[in-house]
Amino acid sequence: METVTRVEIMRTGHLGRWAAVTAALLLTGACSQATGLAGVNATSPSTPPATSPPAAAQSGESAEPEAEHQAAEQPPKGDDPVKVPPPKLSKYEYTFPVKGCKTTYQRKLLVLPKTTIWAPQGCAFVAPIGGVVDEVNLQDKWSPSTDAGATREGRFVTIIGEDGVRYLGGHLDAVADGVKPGVRVKAGQLLGRVGRTGNARDTGSNLYFAISWKTGPAFWWVRRGMVEPWDYLDAWATGNRTYSPREKTLALRGKLGETPGCAVQCGTKKVPQAGKTQEPRPKRTDKSVVTVTPSIAPFGQQ
Repeated sequence: METVTRVEIMRTGHLGRWAAVTAALLLTGACSQATGLAGVNATSPSTPPATSPPAAAQSGESAEPEAEHQAAEQPPKGDDPVKVPPPKLSKYEYTFPVKGCKTTYQRKLLVLPKTTIWAPQGCAFVAPIGGVVDEVNLQDKWSPSTDAGATREGRFVTIIGEDGVRYLGGHLDAVADGVKPGVRVKAGQLLGRVGRTGNARDTGSNLYFAISWKTGPAFWWVRRGMVEPWDYLDAWATGNRTYSPREKTLALRGKLGETPGCAVQCGTKKVPQAGKTQEPRPKRTDKSVVTVTPSIAPFGQQ
């Protein structure tokens, strides 16, 4: 009887120890996991599980794709470039003064601050800006024997633009119908046709193009050009239609005055006559040039 009792006690002790070990193992497993929903591991999904390296890396081989595979891959095509319009530089809009013809022109100062726009005879000379016709000369009175400065442009038209600037187109073959002093014109409107009148008689057809400010016909040297025009022509030809000569013209007129004296190509050739003494003649206004005061605000007051 005593032997049976001792065996029961030993069996009970072994069971207790096994129960204690099992409880310890369960407690350790529960503490090793973060708290979460029942049956769900609460480990952060941002922590990727450990993975074994690729087979190529394990074997020491390069993981880069083969050269043939690289060559077969083509980069994706990008979108077409976005066209950005040129910046608006003034409230005025201009157009190139010769329309519908291929042209070339000078981009440097040659005697006078004007330019010669070379174009086939008959090409359209158009208003570079909206404005009012100022002077119209229908008669080609230039003579190579005298080469008078006031007649060098032959047939010509000037307009006073909405910007207050005067624009001259000379050497015209013809003046457009209806173009006369006081007529209001729009930018791009036909004013005349490119020709070879004036001192362009012995050259190729071209348009004498000049920028200045309004004066009377007696001050023809101002009309022939005061502001270099090629930078503006470049802009108008390439799409920036708002690049304006107004500020530069206004500043120069303020510096020189409205009617500065003639400084370049002012005289005429003297033609001596046998047995006669040349008497000086008083200056006079060329009556063949028709002019009118434009019906727009004076220059500098727009």
